[in-house]
Amino acid sequence: MRVAGRSVRSVWAELRDRAAASDPGLLRLAAGLRTVSAIVLTLVVLSLLRADVTHLVAGAMAAMVSTFAIREKQRGPQAVTLALGLPVALASVSLSALLNTRVVVGDLFFVALIFGAVYIRRFGDRGTALGLIGFQIYFLSLFVGATPGQLPELYAAIAVAFGCSALARFVLVPETPTGVLERLRKAFRARLAQLLSAQIELLDADPDDLEKALDDVRQKTARLHESALMIQSRLGEGTSDEAVARLVQRRIADAEIAAERLGLLLLNLRSAERADTLTMHLPGASFPAADPLPERDEATVTLRRDLQSLRLLVLRPGVAGLSTALAQIRNRLLGYRDEKNLPPAAPAVQDAFRGIGESARAVLGLRIALEGPLDESDESDDSPETTRSREELDAEDAAIGASEESEDEEPRDTGLRRPTTRAAVQVAVGSALAIVGGELLSAHRWYWAVLTCWIVFLNTASTGEILVKGYRRLLGTVFGVVAGIVLAGVVGQHTWTAFGLVLLLIFAMFYSAPLSYTLMSFFVTAMLGLLYTLLHTYSMSVLVLRVEETALGAACGVVAAALVLPVHTDRRTNELLATALDRLSDVTEAAVDQLSGEPATELLDQARDLDTAVADLRASTKPLTHPITPLRTRRDTALYVVALLETCAYHARSLAATAELLPTHPSIAADPRLRRAGRRIARNLEVIAAHVAGEPDAGEVETGSSIASLLGPDVPGSPRYGRVTDRVLRHLQRLDEGVVGLARPLNVPVAEPKR
Repeated sequence: MRVAGRSVRSVWAELRDRAAASDPGLLRLAAGLRTVSAIVLTLVVLSLLRADVTHLVAGAMAAMVSTFAIREKQRGPQAVTLALGLPVALASVSLSALLNTRVVVGDLFFVALIFGAVYIRRFGDRGTALGLIGFQIYFLSLFVGATPGQLPELYAAIAVAFGCSALARFVLVPETPTGVLERLRKAFRARLAQLLSAQIELLDADPDDLEKALDDVRQKTARLHESALMIQSRLGEGTSDEAVARLVQRRIADAEIAAERLGLLLLNLRSAERADTLTMHLPGASFPAADPLPERDEATVTLRRDLQSLRLLVLRPGVAGLSTALAQIRNRLLGYRDEKNLPPAAPAVQDAFRGIGESARAVLGLRIALEGPLDESDESDDSPETTRSREELDAEDAAIGASEESEDEEPRDTGLRRPTTRAAVQVAVGSALAIVGGELLSAHRWYWAVLTCWIVFLNTASTGEILVKGYRRLLGTVFGVVAGIVLAGVVGQHTWTAFGLVLLLIFAMFYSAPLSYTLMSFFVTAMLGLLYTLLHTYSMSVLVLRVEETALGAACGVVAAALVLPVHTDRRTNELLATALDRLSDVTEAAVDQLSGEPATELLDQARDLDTAVADLRASTKPLTHPITPLRTRRDTALYVVALLETCAYHARSLAATAELLPTHPSIAADPRLRRAGRRIARNLEVIAAHVAGEPDAGEVETGSSIASLLGPDVPGSPRYGRVTDRVLRHLQRLDEGVVGLARPLNVPVAEPKR
């Protein structure tokens, strides 16, 4: 029985880890459960009040809107926004009911409301939420055909919906910044363990399966980076003070860098020639010439065992009853940081063992940062290598806690250049076109075109993004119509069965929204088919009209984005590329200066800004890299540039992490010879950024001798990778090569190397 219970617990832990990795912080699950709970409570209360089906539908939709519109992270601001949203909703439904029969005045007011709902986003999360509530409740009134005589019942339904939304948010499915951050930390561990599993598969893969194994490593590496960015965005609200936030940020970055470096070392182990770092970031890049893995020799067997042990340390850092065994594993892995503990093997295999040692140190630091100082019983089994690692981590923690953060205000756009103002004008024009065209299609359901036009502008910043989003919404709507027809035929007139399926579809909609906009649109349209059934307005012609209005709304959105204050995809990506290059230059210069002996700077914040800039660039290139794009050359160029920039960002993060060790690490010393190499890289980045910004006379990218040659010949008898300065030079060399590589696809002239 005990064995069976332990097996059940093991399976449950595995499922929990998989859920945490696939849904970091369980944010999608919580959002779906919170919305469904609010709707269920609303339906229960309204049914007890003997409300009819129309008001049940209105209450359910109001509960959904009042729940997903709130975006603040702290509970206090959430409560204030929800309280302000109720009068906004009541005013919106009143105006809709009063103006519904006055076509011209009602349409003009709707356009003005849409403009205001988008413009108010400039005031942050609260403005975004109130604008969303105002628009969606107006749409809700049109959907149920509200009249002035129905307003008292609608007021009651909306008030009940907001109350149930508050109950679901603050009682049934509460969400606190601290709790979200804790779940994100668990997700980071789970994704780190998944990456290690993929790396083990890469080590064991047959030559025919290496491409697939490498793709899996790439995917898991990208997901780990996504989790790290999500944690960084939540640190300010979810930690007790700034020092703790900075410590967690540093340990997350250490673990990510160590895991990515370990993957590269394993890739080198399986390659007949040294693999380029770009191979880890470029989707579809072919595997370097495979080198057969030695058949079960002692070193590779030990390597495989230690990778499994490292994964165990990640997933089970402090399991009761296993502390002694885990301590022995930790001691063994940390011992690989010392040259004398490396097993006799080929240099590439020894490099992999060194990578395991550095990863074990990062995992130890992550545990201390997330769970606090370890007790004496945990430290009693420490080896000398583990004790040294703890002392290094303690010194780094003290240095991080003593630093102060400085923030610089960046200039903001004004007037029509402000993104919210420009988007408000665009969506107002597009909505006006959608109203005119929608009424030509249907005098009663024209608002579907307006809704689509509104939605395609949400979270988009360029014409290309709006085009892709409109295409995805139309595709999801077409398939959703088919599903709606099937579900409506199955449900018939069974009201509560239909409501139950509506709840399932709403949960699926929220859970799938961050993953696939097409899938979300599918669930929305299928749900609407059921709502039409409940309102006794279902017919095949209604669902076909839904597709037509969706296509019209998407087309109006694209036309408005292309003709009114357009932000072309090329311009948007160039702006974000220039920003990413500037951030890369800042991190590189600051890290090299610190490694050269200059005073310490805030490298953590600069590295975080770099990661954010690269993530924004990657998102903006999606229209260029979409599978349906006919411009294959541009698609390949965009993929290559983003992958190369991610590679450069990895090396810059590694340099920053090493530079921050300088004041506390006994084996790192400042080397003034690095300054010249840093200057060349920074100048090349400035030249590329200037060309991207449209300055053709910005100069040429310089090339020269290998940066590694700055150290001169190795001292005889010195270990191959014993000096930290040697690792710094390797990162600088790869960064220099990556920056020069960026120049070619961006058509930046490259000077001939000086002799």
